[in-house]
Amino acid sequence: MSERPTILLIEDEPNLLNSLAFILESEGFDVVRARTGEEGIAVAARRPPDLVLLDLMLPGMDGFEVAGALRHLREADRSRIVVLTGSDLEEHMIRALESFADDYVVKPVRPRVLIARLKLVLGRPSGRIVREPRLVIGALSIDPPSFEARINGEIVPLTRTEFHILLALARNVDTAMSRSSIIDAVHGADHAISERSIDFQIHGLRAKLGAEGERLVTVRGVGFKLKSA
Repeated sequence: MSERPTILLIEDEPNLLNSLAFILESEGFDVVRARTGEEGIAVAARRPPDLVLLDLMLPGMDGFEVAGALRHLREADRSRIVVLTGSDLEEHMIRALESFADDYVVKPVRPRVLIARLKLVLGRPSGRIVREPRLVIGALSIDPPSFEARINGEIVPLTRTEFHILLALARNVDTAMSRSSIIDAVHGADHAISERSIDFQIHGLRAKLGAEGERLVTVRGVGFKLKSA
């Protein structure tokens, strides 16, 4: 990543588009603007960004369709995708977090909070995942250096946040972790993410892990744990 990360901002409301671009540029980001999904896809093809800040409610192609078209950027581990939308529908949150989103931010959001979340998604501060041996729990293996989780050798398509949550639980296998401790382990204690968001992420993880998702259990009154058996 360059010293000035590039953000592709896809937002159809012109006043919000311009104000967000100004805020991001003042914080040291290079911002490329697009008012439609089609325009954003074309821009990304010419200049792959470090992060896509994506509205869901766009004219023409909606945000889910745009994210699907940008899948090649995700597969190359080039771009992160953060949803910035007015929709707080639970089904939208779960669908986005399960399929492509590294974070989900509901409008309106305070500028400083948005900047903090974007920087954390981009890996600042870096080095949260240390170089360590692969963790093997049943058919599930987690390899921190390569940022991969596999089940019986097959890669599980996790978002970055899902991977960090799974890694935190695997490092503390058979130990119940509270939602707040998971947030601390994944993002740092100052990250603006709700405990409710952790529930959405856990839901997505269980679905993607299939039968191995049964190891990820809810500990009533505490939080969650990953069982070794």
